[in-house]
Amino acid sequence: MADIQEHKATVAKYASNINTAALDKMAKNYALVLSNKDSQFVSCGDESERDTVRENFLKKKLALTNSDADLNAAIDTVCATMKEDRFKSRLAFYYLLADKYNKLGIFA
Repeated sequence: MADIQEHKATVAKYASNINTAALDKMAKNYALVLSNKDSQFVSCGDESERDTVRENFLKKKLALTNSDADLNAAIDTVCATMKEDRFKSRLAFYYLLADKYNKLGIFA
């Protein structure tokens, strides 16, 4: 099972100029999710998982009102960005989405 530091290292692979305050707060907020082997990773191949990311993270947590098509495209982009990782860290996935929409301030 990956620990928080491994998830943070994954973020560093994909993001330059990391907002460490936001990343630390995200790690704290999602510590329980990240400690559970069934929820610490995002499965891009699972449509229901992608819907959950869109509905619970992008719409509820980040309060985005973009169309589902736009939000799905953002999820697709992060899936493509992280394609070399068989197991996509939820922390890294969420960080990249929050960064794309300039919403890291929610966590900082």
